[in-house]
Amino acid sequence: MENEFLYGCAYYPEYMPYERIDEDFALMQKAGMNVVRIAESTWSTLEPREGQYNFYYIDEVLKRAGQYGLKVIIGTPTYAIPSWLARLDENVLVHTKNGDMKYGKRRIFNLLSDTYIFYGSRIIRKLLEHTVNHPQVIGFQIDNETKHYDNYGAEIQEGFVNFLKSRYSDIEEFNRDYGLAYWSNSIHSWEDFTDISGTINASLSCEFEEFQRETAVNFLKMQAEIINEYKNPNQFITHNFDFEWHKFGADIAQDGYSYGVQDGINHFNAAKSLTHAGTDIYHPTGFKLTGAEIAFCGDEIRNLKNDNYFVLECQSQAFKYWCPFPKQLRLHAFSHIASGADGILYWNWHSIHQSYETYWKGILSHDLKPGRIYDEISQIGNEIKTLTKEKLCIKKNNKIALLVDTLSLSAFKWFPIDKNLSYNDVVRYIYDSLYEKNFECDVVFSECADISKYEAIVCPALYCVSEALLKRLDDFVKNGGILIGGFRSFVADRKVSVYKETLPAGLTECFGIHYDEFTHTLNMKVGGREVKYVAELITIDSATELYPYEHRYWDRYSAITCNEYGRGKAYYIGAYPDKEVLKKVLNQALAEIRKKQNVPISAGFPIITRSGVNEAGEELTYVFNYSLSDADIFIDGDNETGYKDIISGKSYVKGDKIKLEDWDLVVLKKM
Repeated sequence: MENEFLYGCAYYPEYMPYERIDEDFALMQKAGMNVVRIAESTWSTLEPREGQYNFYYIDEVLKRAGQYGLKVIIGTPTYAIPSWLARLDENVLVHTKNGDMKYGKRRIFNLLSDTYIFYGSRIIRKLLEHTVNHPQVIGFQIDNETKHYDNYGAEIQEGFVNFLKSRYSDIEEFNRDYGLAYWSNSIHSWEDFTDISGTINASLSCEFEEFQRETAVNFLKMQAEIINEYKNPNQFITHNFDFEWHKFGADIAQDGYSYGVQDGINHFNAAKSLTHAGTDIYHPTGFKLTGAEIAFCGDEIRNLKNDNYFVLECQSQAFKYWCPFPKQLRLHAFSHIASGADGILYWNWHSIHQSYETYWKGILSHDLKPGRIYDEISQIGNEIKTLTKEKLCIKKNNKIALLVDTLSLSAFKWFPIDKNLSYNDVVRYIYDSLYEKNFECDVVFSECADISKYEAIVCPALYCVSEALLKRLDDFVKNGGILIGGFRSFVADRKVSVYKETLPAGLTECFGIHYDEFTHTLNMKVGGREVKYVAELITIDSATELYPYEHRYWDRYSAITCNEYGRGKAYYIGAYPDKEVLKKVLNQALAEIRKKQNVPISAGFPIITRSGVNEAGEELTYVFNYSLSDADIFIDGDNETGYKDIISGKSYVKGDKIKLEDWDLVVLKKM
């Protein structure tokens, strides 16, 4: 299976209105599928009563999977608990900041409940004992989109106090480090530590959120340790990491999509327990399809293990908001591959006939008959099968890193840049601008990043940063790197305490600037265009001004600067300019990296290029048209022997025109 691209879907015969596994598997086989993902939401079916087990549906899937050339990923069923478990111990349900959860939904449990852990571990072991040695089982998905679920229960609060005790032998040092003298919040005995949900101290609250995230990390680690006791060497352990869920406006899940850094768990730490990273990616479609969510999420997940990854859930049709135009599903699939995916599984095979996700439609609609969606997914599957994983899947060697940080995400809840601007809004504003100009980057967690492997580092809203990382960034520029710092970065330390030094802390010499005031942006422009949300009033020390503020009073200050420092350059963006202004700055800062890329197409959105090297050692460039209009693109790469589209077989040399239809793509191989 190692050399086969995984293409399939989630499959739940338990949800079907009648028995039809053979019919479904025959359709999957016809569609070029080779894998199904099962079991992760079916605890009440597998253990209908405490200690009584029923593996009928598991057995039926495994028995027939081999007949149709299907491998199986087994999901541990712990993210949706049976009602008997909730009744057995009320502490199984999580206590949140807003009170106790009531039974019914998934992901509503207390990760630290002894009862939950005991019964959860037991069902995992029973399931593994039943399935691990079946020849069709290739790996295991632990839990599902795991987070801490806003846990403020007694166990986690006790654990947090014990964590602080282990760090501080002197309670007065604890008070000083977290600034607890403010509003009389200091304590002089650990017994006086009060319910954290009422704190007014940002430093303490953000520390607790990091601790919450770590409980979710440890929960996945516990499951992985169990699986490692049973699994065979050739079986993998994965997890379907999800992202912040962004809503267009109405407070309903149906119009949302995967957006930014996940608040409920630290992906980087959690991935240490896995053999293979996985993800769930959902995005706008129809007229709103840009590919940015596929790229952003893939660029983060790929860097968790520094390797390719599985897309364990992506959309086929689902809600009315996600109904894809013709050819868009194909564009989705190849966009995942171009970001480093070596597996794509759809959620779900069939549309569910009742309950919460009735209209989160699957590959088959409610009549369970092949239709337009099935036909396009079949085209994709058989195309991938023909082209092969060896030719399609690529490894990437990006020279630009975008640094993200869960602690800064928490800090901005307390100290927002603007009521209408979140941490992830800033991250996506910077990332999307890079994406639209076809600057590929890795999305990496700041304090863990090996920045030495990159030529350019981009820091959107990196509010909390250690002295060690500040020193590494300073040295990075001195040694020839390009640093792009964003507004409200380099402000506070890892305890969310604002640095005593002049801002940007630790990097004033590197950037060649300083500031001590920031303001709102009423009637203010940068580069002739409106600036939004915030303006840091920058004074130049040694830098060159790229853009001043255009304002009656603030025009004496700079908005965007560049400083030559050592052998490198440091750009500072002190405001939220219009995207077109930002893109001009990025073009200037990253021009030398662009020259080295030598991609065959020079373009910007809606033409997107993604490059890498396939398993055969061939250089590939995926070229996508994210537009409802046809586009003419021209080969301008300097490769003398030209390029070949591995899909159509057509060859091109410099100056040749390629006509890309709406939502179409080519995959160019350097000859």
